[in-house]
Amino acid sequence: MTVQLRTTTPADEPALRALWDTCFDAPQITALHALDPDRHRRTFVAESGPDGGIDAAVVYVPRLIRDAHGTPRRVGGIGSVATRPEARGRGLVRRLLAEAERTMVAEECAWSLLFTGTPGVYRGSGWQEFRGTYTEGTITAAAPTGAYRVREATEADRAAVAGLHAAANATRPLTSLRAPEDWAVRVPAWYGPPERSLVAEDPATGAVVGWLVARYGRERAEVQEFAGAAGCLDDLLGAVADRARAAGLTHARVRLPGTADAWSALLVEPRSVDEYVGMARPLLATAAEVRDTVTAPGAVHWCGDCF
Repeated sequence: MTVQLRTTTPADEPALRALWDTCFDAPQITALHALDPDRHRRTFVAESGPDGGIDAAVVYVPRLIRDAHGTPRRVGGIGSVATRPEARGRGLVRRLLAEAERTMVAEECAWSLLFTGTPGVYRGSGWQEFRGTYTEGTITAAAPTGAYRVREATEADRAAVAGLHAAANATRPLTSLRAPEDWAVRVPAWYGPPERSLVAEDPATGAVVGWLVARYGRERAEVQEFAGAAGCLDDLLGAVADRARAAGLTHARVRLPGTADAWSALLVEPRSVDEYVGMARPLLATAAEVRDTVTAPGAVHWCGDCF
């Protein structure tokens, strides 16, 4: 069977949407894809058969991500990787990754980053796992300290929250630089509307001094991002504990950089867990430079920056 590899055109967008709808329960993918004005030359597809249908797709998303020294570097994020069920097992993704790699190098990406639950798909193409850590435990029954007023965020808080995020991640390795369009589309695509996050207000001035994102699932609550004054974190975590208990949850997971004992306002008997869902591939940077970035103290790639 002859397979054609190519980049896409605007006429392919309905077929891409159909492919992603088949492979993912993630309707936000189309909106995220539209963020890149040059997306068509960075979207690689394989097609075969007389109908010219798209069998597989790989998207390269250029982002500025801080290295081990806090310097922004151009990084090629890989996302929206999909193959029609009947076309799997033919090596199409491997071939499309090679096409993406050539374009990333031509566009001077220092390295490439992706997140996956199926790392074996990417190892043979040069991506290697790196360790991530989260903390989980039983939700505390203790009440928040009440030193800060905690409330649901609103759209009016966006500028303040963006400022907190920028300050908290000004030198943090592995963090993406967020543009206004990221705050308008990418962040809500992954975190939901503003009111699903919490802000803490300074008791004296009423200024927003902290922001925390948490998700409340069927099995646990999950804290996904924090930015702000360290003193308000306990009250924000305490508010998460209150909401989790109200939802009938007894366990929580924290995905913030720090030690397990830092989350006592939310977790009882916390334990750290290693995971290997992040994968990196050197391009113009050396393997040592990439390793130093992904293993640097405090390094984190926030969920809200996913590709």
